[in-house]
Amino acid sequence: MEPQPGNEQEAGGVLNPAAVRSADGNLYLFPRIATTDNFSRIGIARVLFDKNGNPSGVERLGIALEPQAEYELRPGGGGCEDPRVTFVAPLNKYLMSYTAFSAQGPRIAMAESKDLIHWVRLGLVSYSPYQHIEFNGVDNKDACFFPAAIPSPHDGRPSLGFLHRPLFPGTRPEETSRKTDHIMAQNHRECIWISYSHLNQHSPEDHAMHFSSHHPLAAPQSDWDALKVGAGAPPVETDWGWLFIYHGVSQKEATVPGQRSLTYSAGIMILSKEEPGKVLYRSPSPVLQPELEAEKVGIVAEVVFPTAVDQRLDIGKPNRFDLYYGMADDKIGVASLELPDNFSEMIAGYQHP
Repeated sequence: MEPQPGNEQEAGGVLNPAAVRSADGNLYLFPRIATTDNFSRIGIARVLFDKNGNPSGVERLGIALEPQAEYELRPGGGGCEDPRVTFVAPLNKYLMSYTAFSAQGPRIAMAESKDLIHWVRLGLVSYSPYQHIEFNGVDNKDACFFPAAIPSPHDGRPSLGFLHRPLFPGTRPEETSRKTDHIMAQNHRECIWISYSHLNQHSPEDHAMHFSSHHPLAAPQSDWDALKVGAGAPPVETDWGWLFIYHGVSQKEATVPGQRSLTYSAGIMILSKEEPGKVLYRSPSPVLQPELEAEKVGIVAEVVFPTAVDQRLDIGKPNRFDLYYGMADDKIGVASLELPDNFSEMIAGYQHP
């Protein structure tokens, strides 16, 4: 998917989509669509497939959300950005997490739907403090939900699991690449956190959920994700555990003075079913990295940014996962990931760095 000629709403790019299957088996895409002055909406499209079952295009269906709430607006612009959508079985509805960009900075907001077409805002996510850190005042991005209840690490109660990427001062890649001495950069590098919200405390009238029991899930560890890691697509339950696609950022030599020198790539993790806060496997190298011209040249160069995954049960291939991702911040691509038959042995032999 790429910007539609003559469509001013898409002139600044179509990127970073959510994707989810409906009850009738259709795959819906929720792209971030941006104007040239970066006013971002969340669109709705249906994915089209060719005779072999491969995604081949989209049918645009309209807009899911556009900046209207105070927490989505800022002087001269606004943002409903980078959504992830999950059907949460215990709640029997679709939940969307997205980045709401106001004058206070990026925050995680929620919306819900029964049919994927009509969406109702639930407001900003709220958090309990973590040690000395007040999460409610911290910038945050790249949030997604588990589709099933997971146990709280403190008391085992069924909970909604929430993956997110708080942006503590001093932890952005541009800052960590300069080896900042900021205390937050030393203790809490920009990484993936997991938080929990007890499901039995919610009623149908509840608004955005309150999360607690926070702890870091994964931090930068390899050359390809040395500066930052963040959540990608919502986790998918498999025989191996929770399959979780994430992104990592590394620094590369700038070939042109003043050119951006960061590279965004994609990797996979397997999280324990019994303890989703435990990583069983993490890809030592990227499963997807910028190679095509559309990934290396664009609004933001050298970027593949995974935000959605579709397990291909519909064509009888449970080991195939189609990854939908942003290409250089102005187009959307899709790639097919096939996990090998010996993947269980790879997980069993994984050595944590």
